[in-house]
Amino acid sequence: MGQFPIYIALRYTRRVTGSGHDTIGGMKKLTLSDYQALAEFRYQIRRFLHFSEQVVKQAGLERGQYQLMLAIKGIPAGVRPRIRELANRMQIRHHSTVELVNRLEAGGFVDRTRAEDDRREVLLALTPKGEKVLGELALHHHDELRSTGPELVTALRRVMREGTEAALPHPTSSHEKGKP
Repeated sequence: MGQFPIYIALRYTRRVTGSGHDTIGGMKKLTLSDYQALAEFRYQIRRFLHFSEQVVKQAGLERGQYQLMLAIKGIPAGVRPRIRELANRMQIRHHSTVELVNRLEAGGFVDRTRAEDDRREVLLALTPKGEKVLGELALHHHDELRSTGPELVTALRRVMREGTEAALPHPTSSHEKGKP
């Protein structure tokens, strides 16, 4: 227990010289360019999310409701559209997914049905109304991504390029620089 604070102190004070990247406990420290690339990528994501929020709101839905309908429609082959799988795909808690389903069902966008092979299992499906609204919203999202996607991809490529340099091991002394 007594060595833990010393380890932390040493971990955060080590530096590699000559690489352009500092190290923190063996991990590379990001450069200003890395931070700028991450900030630009985050900005591009946020622009798209803002667009999405506005379009979904205009349709009278909450963004989580749109995301759940999209998750139901786009669920991978072989995965059953159950609350647990949808909560996992949306990265939200089970009870939050149940609340979204309750609101969508009350609005006539989704139906719950019992699985034929296991009557205990509840499966979710879009209603015709849900299909129509999702189709319109997804088309708007698709068009927006086709329009602004290149900027998002450019930002991601910059993060990957900058991050690749930071992730590569850098020699710790001039003696090791010549080694492959």
